[in-house]
Amino acid sequence: MASILTPSVDALVTELARLPGIGPRSAQRLAFHLLRMPSERPQALADAIAAVVDRITPCTQCFSFAEGDLCPVCADTRRDPTVICVVEEPSAIMSIERTHEFRGRYHVLGGALSPIDGVDPEDLRIVELDQRIERDGVTELVIATNPTMSGEATALFLADRVRDRIKVTRLASGLPVGADLEHADELTLGRAYLGRREI
Repeated sequence: MASILTPSVDALVTELARLPGIGPRSAQRLAFHLLRMPSERPQALADAIAAVVDRITPCTQCFSFAEGDLCPVCADTRRDPTVICVVEEPSAIMSIERTHEFRGRYHVLGGALSPIDGVDPEDLRIVELDQRIERDGVTELVIATNPTMSGEATALFLADRVRDRIKVTRLASGLPVGADLEHADELTLGRAYLGRREI
């Protein structure tokens, strides 16, 4: 069936639909919304996207997003360089930063171990993590990989690799605030039980 959209609108819908969490209908709604806006708004969006593509590079220290050598966290001299929080992707940093609890620095692995998908230790930034531990005198490694099979495998691999040199901790996991016990899966409930603390 032939498209009823013009080629340029059809191309916009196609590109928007490639974004995570955006299906064809959502992409269409976004495209139509952009077309209804004053011309300077879509242009501002296009300029912002172009600027990100041109300016963003990996931080030379932690491999998060930077607009120069260092990302804002690594450039902040108030952050403790002896405590490193290991995450799979830069997006996890935003979630941790929203808590306002962590005052150390980060290290982005670039994924998680998954032999089935062909992701082995040499495919991640583990050697660079070892170098930072030695260079910066790191005393604690906080492992904040995702609570998935590959995230857990990565956490165990990293812990075994550095446990004899520094303190290794893992983010606690368990029940979210406001959750009902009857809706919790066994793994989550089991972790919540093992991570119980005195109140």
